[in-house]
Amino acid sequence: MKANYHTHTKRCHHAWGEDREYVEAAIKSGLKVLGFSDHCPWIYDDGYVSATRMLPSQLDNYFKSLTDLKNEYKSDIKILIGFESEYIPELMEAQDRLLADYPVDYQILGEHFTEREPFSAYTGFPSDDEMYLKKYVDFIIEGMETGRYAYVAHPDLLNFTGSGEVFERHYSRLCRYLFEKNIPVEINLLGVRDGRHYTSERFLEIARRAGNKVIIGCDAHTPSALYESEPIEKCIALAEKFGLEIVDYLHGMAE
Repeated sequence: MKANYHTHTKRCHHAWGEDREYVEAAIKSGLKVLGFSDHCPWIYDDGYVSATRMLPSQLDNYFKSLTDLKNEYKSDIKILIGFESEYIPELMEAQDRLLADYPVDYQILGEHFTEREPFSAYTGFPSDDEMYLKKYVDFIIEGMETGRYAYVAHPDLLNFTGSGEVFERHYSRLCRYLFEKNIPVEINLLGVRDGRHYTSERFLEIARRAGNKVIIGCDAHTPSALYESEPIEKCIALAEKFGLEIVDYLHGMAE
C-alpha cells in the first residue's frame, strides 16, 4: 500500500492511540500518504450527543494536532486532514457551516445510518428489507452526486440478508454508478481482518462485472492496523482473485 485515506482517531470514542502513533505507524509501513478521516461531527438541534463521533468542540484540537504533525513529518509522509461522514440531507447545511472555517482536505462517505441519530439503526445490522437497501444505495448515489466525497467507505456495509437477486440488483446499481464516475470501490481492511460481512466476495464479484477498480482502506482504529502485513495481503489477494485493479492514490491526492 502506498496510501490510506481511512484513518480514525480516539476522538470518535471507539478508536485507540495518539495521533502521533498513527503517523509513525504509517511511516513504518512505508505509506507515502496518510489521510485522517475521523467520524465527522453533526450539529443536532435537540442537543443529542453521539457516542460514535467526535464533538464539534473537538475540531480545533483535531486540526491543530494533525497540522502540527503534518509540518513535523513533511519530509517523511504526506498527511491529509479530512472526515468520514454520512450523507443525511437535513443535516448537511449545518455541517457545512460547522466546517466552513477549517482546512478540510477531503471527505469520504460512510453511510452508517440512513437517518440522523438516534432515529436510524446502524446499517451493519442484518436486514432483509429491500426498501432499506434501496434507500441506502439511493443515499450513497445522491451523496456522491454532491461532489463532496472522494469515495465510498465500505460500500457493502448494509448487511442485506434477503434474496441474492435483490442484493445483486441494488449493489449492481451502485457499482455501475461508481464505475461511470471513475470512483474506486473500497476493500475495507477492518472488515476483512475481522471476518465481518464486508467487504464480501459476492460484492466484489458484482464489482468485477461492473469493471470497478478498488482501493484498500485500512479503516484504522488502532495504529497497528496501518502496518500489520497479513490483513493487507488478504485484501490484495481478494483484489487479485476477482481481477480488480488496485488504485494506489485517489485522484489529486498523490504523493
